[in-house]
Amino acid sequence: MSLAASQAAFMAQVLDEDAALPPTWGAGQSSGIAVYRNNYRSSLVEALRSTFERSARWVGEDAFRRAAAHHVIMHPPSSWTLDEAGRGFETTCAELFTGDPEVAELAWLEWTMFDVFTSRDVIPLDAAGFARATEGFAEDDWGALQLDFQPGLAQAEVRHDMLALWNALGTDDFDRIDVKPETPRCCLVWREGERPVFQLVDLAEGSALGAMMAGASYEQACAILAQDAASDEDIERAAMQAGAMLGRWLNDGLIVAVNKR
Repeated sequence: MSLAASQAAFMAQVLDEDAALPPTWGAGQSSGIAVYRNNYRSSLVEALRSTFERSARWVGEDAFRRAAAHHVIMHPPSSWTLDEAGRGFETTCAELFTGDPEVAELAWLEWTMFDVFTSRDVIPLDAAGFARATEGFAEDDWGALQLDFQPGLAQAEVRHDMLALWNALGTDDFDRIDVKPETPRCCLVWREGERPVFQLVDLAEGSALGAMMAGASYEQACAILAQDAASDEDIERAAMQAGAMLGRWLNDGLIVAVNKR
Protein backbone atom coordinates (compact mmCIF):
# COMPACT_ATOMS: atom_id res chain seq x y z
CA MET A 1 0.00 0.00 0.00
CA SER A 2 1.36 3.43 -0.95
CA LEU A 3 1.86 6.18 1.63
CA ALA A 4 -1.06 8.16 0.22
CA ALA A 5 -3.32 5.11 0.34
CA SER A 6 -2.23 4.37 3.92
CA GLN A 7 -2.96 7.94 4.99
CA ALA A 8 -6.36 7.85 3.30
CA ALA A 9 -7.22 4.55 5.01
CA PHE A 10 -6.11 5.92 8.38
CA MET A 11 -8.22 9.09 8.01
CA ALA A 12 -11.21 7.02 6.92
CA GLN A 13 -10.98 5.14 10.22
CA VAL A 14 -10.62 8.36 12.22
CA LEU A 15 -13.65 9.95 10.60
CA ASP A 16 -15.94 6.92 10.29
CA GLU A 17 -15.95 4.08 12.81
CA ASP A 18 -18.08 2.01 10.40
CA ALA A 19 -15.52 2.17 7.60
CA ALA A 20 -14.06 -1.17 6.55
CA LEU A 21 -10.73 -1.91 8.21
CA PRO A 22 -7.68 -2.05 5.93
CA PRO A 23 -6.85 -5.70 5.21
CA THR A 24 -3.32 -5.28 6.55
CA TRP A 25 -4.46 -4.14 10.02
CA GLY A 26 -4.28 -6.45 13.00
CA ALA A 27 -6.16 -6.47 16.32
CA GLY A 28 -3.77 -4.02 17.94
CA GLN A 29 -4.23 -1.41 15.22
CA SER A 30 -7.99 -1.90 15.24
CA SER A 31 -8.26 -1.24 18.99
CA GLY A 32 -5.70 1.56 18.91
CA ILE A 33 -7.58 3.55 16.29
CA ALA A 34 -10.59 3.69 18.62
CA VAL A 35 -8.48 5.51 21.20
CA TYR A 36 -7.10 7.85 18.56
CA ARG A 37 -10.60 8.50 17.17
CA ASN A 38 -11.92 9.34 20.63
CA ASN A 39 -9.06 11.77 21.29
CA TYR A 40 -9.59 13.38 17.89
CA ARG A 41 -13.31 13.90 18.46
CA SER A 42 -12.77 15.11 22.02
CA SER A 43 -10.38 17.78 20.72
CA LEU A 44 -12.95 18.94 18.20
CA VAL A 45 -15.71 19.03 20.81
CA GLU A 46 -13.49 21.12 23.09
CA ALA A 47 -12.77 23.46 20.19
CA LEU A 48 -16.51 23.94 19.67
CA ARG A 49 -17.00 24.41 23.41
CA SER A 50 -14.51 27.30 23.42
CA THR A 51 -16.18 28.93 20.40
CA PHE A 52 -19.80 28.47 21.50
CA GLU A 53 -19.54 29.26 25.21
CA ARG A 54 -22.90 31.02 25.42
CA SER A 55 -24.69 28.31 23.46
CA ALA A 56 -23.29 25.71 25.86
CA ARG A 57 -24.49 27.70 28.87
CA TRP A 58 -27.94 28.09 27.37
CA VAL A 59 -28.60 24.43 26.51
CA GLY A 60 -26.47 22.89 29.28
CA GLU A 61 -23.15 21.06 29.07
CA ASP A 62 -24.52 17.57 28.41
CA ALA A 63 -26.86 18.64 25.62
CA PHE A 64 -24.17 20.82 24.07
CA ARG A 65 -21.54 18.08 24.06
CA ARG A 66 -23.98 15.66 22.43
CA ALA A 67 -24.75 18.25 19.75
CA ALA A 68 -21.05 19.03 19.26
CA ALA A 69 -20.16 15.33 18.96
CA HIS A 70 -22.95 14.86 16.42
CA HIS A 71 -21.64 17.83 14.42
CA VAL A 72 -18.03 16.68 14.27
CA ILE A 73 -19.08 13.15 13.28
CA MET A 74 -21.49 14.30 10.56
CA HIS A 75 -19.39 17.26 9.40
CA PRO A 76 -15.71 16.57 10.06
CA PRO A 77 -13.58 19.64 9.31
CA SER A 78 -11.48 19.59 6.15
CA SER A 79 -9.34 22.60 7.05
CA TRP A 80 -5.88 22.48 8.60
CA THR A 81 -7.05 24.57 11.57
CA LEU A 82 -9.42 23.74 14.42
CA ASP A 83 -10.86 27.23 13.98
CA GLU A 84 -13.04 25.86 11.18
CA ALA A 85 -14.57 23.07 13.27
CA GLY A 86 -17.61 25.18 14.18
CA ARG A 87 -18.59 26.17 10.65
CA GLY A 88 -22.20 25.17 10.03
CA PHE A 89 -22.87 24.36 13.69
CA GLU A 90 -25.93 26.61 13.66
CA THR A 91 -27.48 24.28 11.07
CA THR A 92 -26.77 21.29 13.30
CA CYS A 93 -28.41 23.14 16.20
CA ALA A 94 -31.46 23.90 14.05
CA GLU A 95 -31.78 20.17 13.32
CA LEU A 96 -31.26 19.00 16.91
CA PHE A 97 -33.03 21.72 18.92
CA THR A 98 -36.22 21.95 16.90
CA GLY A 99 -38.26 23.01 19.94
CA ASP A 100 -35.80 25.78 20.85
CA PRO A 101 -35.13 27.78 17.68
CA GLU A 102 -33.23 30.46 19.59
CA VAL A 103 -30.35 27.97 19.98
CA ALA A 104 -29.55 28.02 16.26
CA GLU A 105 -29.73 31.83 16.21
CA LEU A 106 -27.41 32.08 19.19
CA ALA A 107 -24.98 29.61 17.60
CA TRP A 108 -25.01 31.62 14.36
CA LEU A 109 -24.25 34.79 16.29
CA GLU A 110 -21.40 33.22 18.25
CA TRP A 111 -19.85 31.73 15.11
CA THR A 112 -20.17 34.97 13.17
CA MET A 113 -18.66 36.98 16.02
CA PHE A 114 -15.80 34.47 16.10
CA ASP A 115 -15.38 34.48 12.32
CA VAL A 116 -15.43 38.26 11.89
CA PHE A 117 -12.53 38.59 14.31
CA THR A 118 -10.19 37.16 11.67
CA SER A 119 -11.52 39.25 8.80
CA ARG A 120 -9.14 41.42 6.81
CA ASP A 121 -8.08 44.68 8.46
CA VAL A 122 -9.51 47.81 6.83
CA ILE A 123 -9.76 51.49 7.71
CA PRO A 124 -13.42 52.56 7.89
CA LEU A 125 -14.47 55.73 6.13
CA ASP A 126 -15.19 58.50 8.63
CA ALA A 127 -17.56 61.45 8.19
CA ALA A 128 -14.81 63.72 6.86
CA GLY A 129 -13.67 61.11 4.37
CA PHE A 130 -17.23 60.50 3.21
CA ALA A 131 -17.75 64.25 2.75
CA ARG A 132 -14.62 64.48 0.61
CA ALA A 133 -15.63 61.44 -1.44
CA THR A 134 -19.09 62.83 -2.18
CA GLU A 135 -18.13 66.48 -2.58
CA GLY A 136 -19.83 67.95 -5.62
CA PHE A 137 -22.29 65.06 -5.99
CA ALA A 138 -25.36 65.91 -8.09
CA GLU A 139 -28.72 64.23 -7.46
CA ASP A 140 -28.00 61.55 -10.05
CA ASP A 141 -24.65 60.88 -8.43
CA TRP A 142 -26.35 60.17 -5.10
CA GLY A 143 -28.74 57.78 -6.79
CA ALA A 144 -25.83 55.92 -8.40
CA LEU A 145 -23.83 55.79 -5.16
CA GLN A 146 -22.38 52.39 -4.32
CA LEU A 147 -20.55 51.44 -1.14
CA ASP A 148 -17.81 49.04 -0.14
CA PHE A 149 -18.33 47.56 3.31
CA GLN A 150 -16.14 45.90 5.89
CA PRO A 151 -15.10 42.47 4.56
CA GLY A 152 -16.35 40.66 7.67
CA LEU A 153 -19.78 42.30 7.77
CA ALA A 154 -22.54 39.69 8.01
CA GLN A 155 -26.25 39.63 8.72
CA ALA A 156 -29.09 37.20 9.38
CA GLU A 157 -32.77 37.36 10.27
CA VAL A 158 -33.50 36.50 13.90
CA ARG A 159 -36.80 36.01 15.73
CA HIS A 160 -35.51 36.30 19.29
CA ASP A 161 -33.91 39.09 21.28
CA MET A 162 -30.27 38.22 20.73
CA LEU A 163 -29.07 41.29 22.62
CA ALA A 164 -30.89 40.28 25.81
CA LEU A 165 -29.82 36.67 25.44
CA TRP A 166 -26.19 37.58 24.73
CA ASN A 167 -25.97 39.88 27.74
CA ALA A 168 -27.68 37.39 30.05
CA LEU A 169 -25.20 34.66 29.11
CA GLY A 170 -22.13 36.81 29.67
CA THR A 171 -21.06 34.86 32.79
CA ASP A 172 -21.19 31.25 33.96
CA ASP A 173 -23.49 32.28 36.82
CA PHE A 174 -26.31 33.75 34.75
CA ASP A 175 -29.98 34.36 35.40
CA ARG A 176 -32.05 32.44 32.88
CA ILE A 177 -34.37 34.73 30.94
CA ASP A 178 -37.63 34.06 29.13
CA VAL A 179 -36.90 34.17 25.41
CA LYS A 180 -40.00 34.13 23.24
CA PRO A 181 -40.34 34.65 19.47
CA GLU A 182 -40.93 38.27 18.59
CA THR A 183 -41.10 40.46 15.50
CA PRO A 184 -38.29 39.32 13.20
CA ARG A 185 -35.29 41.61 13.03
CA CYS A 186 -31.97 41.63 11.25
CA CYS A 187 -28.81 40.98 13.25
CA LEU A 188 -25.72 42.77 11.89
CA VAL A 189 -22.24 41.61 12.91
CA TRP A 190 -19.01 43.47 12.21
CA ARG A 191 -15.69 44.30 13.77
CA GLU A 192 -15.08 47.56 15.60
CA GLY A 193 -11.30 47.79 15.78
CA GLU A 194 -10.25 44.51 17.41
CA ARG A 195 -13.69 43.88 18.91
CA PRO A 196 -16.53 41.97 17.19
CA VAL A 197 -19.87 43.68 17.78
CA PHE A 198 -23.48 43.23 16.68
CA GLN A 199 -26.67 45.24 16.42
CA LEU A 200 -30.34 44.50 15.78
CA VAL A 201 -32.10 46.55 13.07
CA ASP A 202 -35.43 46.24 11.31
CA LEU A 203 -35.78 43.92 8.33
CA ALA A 204 -36.13 46.77 5.84
CA GLU A 205 -32.73 48.15 6.78
CA GLY A 206 -31.27 44.66 6.65
CA SER A 207 -32.67 44.19 3.15
CA ALA A 208 -31.30 47.54 2.03
CA LEU A 209 -27.89 46.75 3.47
CA GLY A 210 -27.85 43.29 1.93
CA ALA A 211 -28.70 44.77 -1.46
CA MET A 212 -25.91 47.34 -1.26
CA MET A 213 -23.44 44.71 -0.06
CA ALA A 214 -24.31 42.83 -3.26
CA GLY A 215 -23.66 45.92 -5.41
CA ALA A 216 -27.01 47.75 -5.46
CA SER A 217 -27.05 51.53 -5.69
CA TYR A 218 -28.27 53.90 -3.01
CA GLU A 219 -31.31 54.62 -5.16
CA GLN A 220 -32.17 50.92 -5.19
CA ALA A 221 -31.69 50.74 -1.43
CA CYS A 222 -34.06 53.69 -0.99
CA ALA A 223 -36.60 51.91 -3.19
CA ILE A 224 -36.47 48.92 -0.82
CA LEU A 225 -37.30 51.19 2.12
CA ALA A 226 -40.13 52.84 0.18
CA GLN A 227 -41.64 49.69 -1.35
CA ASP A 228 -44.62 49.73 1.04
CA ALA A 229 -45.14 53.51 0.85
CA ALA A 230 -48.79 54.38 0.23
CA SER A 231 -48.60 58.17 0.27
CA ASP A 232 -46.25 61.08 -0.31
CA GLU A 233 -45.73 61.28 3.44
CA ASP A 234 -44.65 57.63 3.48
CA ILE A 235 -42.19 58.29 0.66
CA GLU A 236 -40.76 61.29 2.48
CA ARG A 237 -40.47 59.25 5.65
CA ALA A 238 -38.62 56.50 3.73
CA ALA A 239 -36.22 59.09 2.32
CA MET A 240 -35.47 60.35 5.83
CA GLN A 241 -35.01 56.77 7.00
CA ALA A 242 -32.54 56.18 4.17
CA GLY A 243 -30.51 59.22 5.17
CA ALA A 244 -30.47 58.18 8.83
CA MET A 245 -29.53 54.64 7.82
CA LEU A 246 -26.58 55.85 5.76
CA GLY A 247 -25.42 58.05 8.61
CA ARG A 248 -25.65 55.14 11.04
CA TRP A 249 -23.60 52.85 8.78
CA LEU A 250 -20.97 55.54 8.51
CA ASN A 251 -20.94 56.21 12.24
CA ASP A 252 -20.67 52.49 13.02
CA GLY A 253 -17.69 52.12 10.70
CA LEU A 254 -19.37 49.74 8.24
CA ILE A 255 -18.39 51.70 5.12
CA VAL A 256 -14.84 51.62 3.77
CA ALA A 257 -15.19 53.22 0.32
CA VAL A 258 -17.56 55.16 -1.95
CA ASN A 259 -18.09 54.32 -5.61
CA LYS A 260 -20.37 55.41 -8.43
CA ARG A 261 -21.87 53.32 -11.20
